[in-house]
Amino acid sequence: MTAPLRRWLKPVVAVLAALAVAAGPAPALAEPSSPSGHDGEQPKLLNEVIEEANRSYTQAQAKLRASTDRQLALALEVERTRNELKALTPQVAKIAVRSYMTGRVGPTSMLLDSDTPDSFVRRAGALDEMNMVNNKKVAAVAAAKEQAERAKKALDAEVLEERRQADILKKRQREAERSLALVGGVGLTGGLVDATSPIARPGPGRDSNGNWRPLGCTEDDPTTGGCITPRTLHMYREVKRAGFNLFVGCYRPGGPYEHPKGRACDWSLQKSGFSSWDTKAERMYGNNLTAFLVRNADQLGIYYVIWNKQIWFPATGWKSYSGPSDHTDHVHVSML
Repeated sequence: MTAPLRRWLKPVVAVLAALAVAAGPAPALAEPSSPSGHDGEQPKLLNEVIEEANRSYTQAQAKLRASTDRQLALALEVERTRNELKALTPQVAKIAVRSYMTGRVGPTSMLLDSDTPDSFVRRAGALDEMNMVNNKKVAAVAAAKEQAERAKKALDAEVLEERRQADILKKRQREAERSLALVGGVGLTGGLVDATSPIARPGPGRDSNGNWRPLGCTEDDPTTGGCITPRTLHMYREVKRAGFNLFVGCYRPGGPYEHPKGRACDWSLQKSGFSSWDTKAERMYGNNLTAFLVRNADQLGIYYVIWNKQIWFPATGWKSYSGPSDHTDHVHVSML
């Protein structure tokens, strides 16, 4: 057995595992580089994205409610001015008819419905003045109605856009919640997981139908003296390229699962060896590594992932896991 292999092999029995943990303190955690690829930029955590989405959606809903209240008030104002115009129109029409029939002072008008020329002139003047006053009132009400209708039209468009924006924010909120559920939810991650991960390059051995062909253990394992498949080696390199550079072990002989087949790796939270997470940074490292693997499972050809007492399969999602190891000290990934 090689020296690197001895360093990372975990005992199978619980007693030896306890002794291994008690052997000494865990080395300090080395932080991975930013998945965004820009030094100094801190990616947002999914719980922060969800909080921002909820806050933005709540604000959008409050704005929409205020706009719909104004929309209702303007609709009532439009209706009020319409009713006022409806009430004024018969009066103005009646005055107009009488004015037309009576006309201004002239030879014929002077003979109609008047005892003396003076009384007729007074009547005609009063009629003309009433006509002018009502015309002004009608014009003012019509202008108010037109202004209210213009304002309502603009507000209708504003409300429509606010509803669209609220729907977009609601969709983002649901997407963020689904994204958190995909990588294990709050129970697994505590919300301490980056909102995004780097995109992995496609792994080898996939046919035109999307099926992953079985690959042999033909490549030298860079972590031990054993062998791994080309697909496992590709996954190993992609995880490293994403910035996860702490200790890792892949091949190990014996056992019924994927390690002896060169189809599995254990990604530690430490610079060397394995020790369960007990800091926020260590948990985030495991969360983000897990998130990278799960988000890129289809690209890489991943069979399943185990982390922090949970196991994930592409077809079924996350489930509780119990086994010889609770996987709080490393992220396990098995390949197809």
